[in-house]
Amino acid sequence: MHPFRFFTHALSHVSRLTKIVLGLLLLCIILLSSSRPVQAANQISPQLEEQMLQVIREHPEVIVESFKAYQQRIQEQSQEAQQAFVQKLETNPQAVIGDSPKTGASQSKVIMVEFSDFQCPYCARAHKTVQEFMAKHEDEVTLVYKHFPLASIHPQAVSAAKATWAAFQQGKFWEYHDELFTKQEQLGESFYLETAQRLNLDVDQFNRDRNSQAAETAISQDLQLAESLGVKGTPFFVMNGELFAGARELKDMEKRFTRVKQLLSNQT
Repeated sequence: MHPFRFFTHALSHVSRLTKIVLGLLLLCIILLSSSRPVQAANQISPQLEEQMLQVIREHPEVIVESFKAYQQRIQEQSQEAQQAFVQKLETNPQAVIGDSPKTGASQSKVIMVEFSDFQCPYCARAHKTVQEFMAKHEDEVTLVYKHFPLASIHPQAVSAAKATWAAFQQGKFWEYHDELFTKQEQLGESFYLETAQRLNLDVDQFNRDRNSQAAETAISQDLQLAESLGVKGTPFFVMNGELFAGARELKDMEKRFTRVKQLLSNQT
């Protein structure tokens, strides 16, 4: 069997990160196993395949350490991205907000960015908390919504995100957003259309918008941002310098808000 086909087959059930690490290990073996220039792929001998497996069997710690080092680097990159994001949120908030839906105070120094998934049960719980929080602080906080549909575990997440994006084009994002979280168990094609009709949207435009490349691009950009920040799940929040995940209680959100206000007060 061709060594690279063999390698692909052997790794078909392991994680992407592990594949990367093992791929680098294979390359090192190839480079070190010959004093001649690297052979063409179709000239690599079956003995080299066995050599690779033997190294893995005899030195599994090499893989473990390489994997840990890779994870550490990914974590460092995420932390750097988070710091840059927080800095931009403070110095150039519009660059962070972009064209995303926002509500609450129009010119607030306190900005809370929410990464969420309409099919995530924890997001539905957090939605209630966010509603309570914003009802108390709508004149003090700007809430920004970013899409982070976890399509691998929530089959309706992307479709729901596109539907809300389409509603946003007609000025009804938050109304549509509330409907989806309140009736999360009904997510599906018929519900998206019924909700559009109930909110008096132009259904033809709604359908064009949610199936457009623009919708795909907008959601993809939010996903890329979340991934660059190392967001692993939903919901995830950034309130100025406070980063937190999960369906938090109102008192937790209030404590973070108090710390943010105190920090802003100390800066003046």
